[in-house]
Amino acid sequence: MFNDRSTPLSLLKTRRSGKPRDLVAPGPSPQQLREILAVAARTPDHGKLAPWRFVIVRADQRDALARTLVEAYLADRPQAARLEIEAIEQFARQAPALVVALSSPRPESHIPLWEQELSAGAACMNLLHAAHAMGFAGGWLTGWAAYSDAVRDAFGAAPERIAGFLFLGTPGRPLDERPRPELDSIVREWTV
Repeated sequence: MFNDRSTPLSLLKTRRSGKPRDLVAPGPSPQQLREILAVAARTPDHGKLAPWRFVIVRADQRDALARTLVEAYLADRPQAARLEIEAIEQFARQAPALVVALSSPRPESHIPLWEQELSAGAACMNLLHAAHAMGFAGGWLTGWAAYSDAVRDAFGAAPERIAGFLFLGTPGRPLDERPRPELDSIVREWTV
């Protein structure tokens, strides 16, 4: 399933996103998840602010998460159809492990907010790399729930924002390789 992961560079070259609905057990154990989060915390962080947090949603809390998501969705869309509600409930129950990542900026700091937000994104990426290094796959999703104040309030408070829902588990099918940009289309040398 995974290519050679014997070197750090080959590890980075082989990471793929897994669709959360296709991630199955086993997921990371509590100790493995702690190790994954410890790696995620080793991210570039100007000012040593740790402008991010992680909230683990255990398996026994997934039904409560589904209820929270449905309530938030219906508050904004009271005419939601049954299939929309079922999709939201399925979202909450995907993959064996779920970590909600929050951008948790320190507005009182002299460090620009943009740098703090970039650090939160880097922490999410480190989490996915660590999960891959341990033989798991991860899917980083946002969607409407990441932008809902009601959902955010279930995990934190303003000015925090949900950076993503990070689902972790074992791929239930081979991971797809998505098209990558040609380097010449995204890289150039600066000249005066």
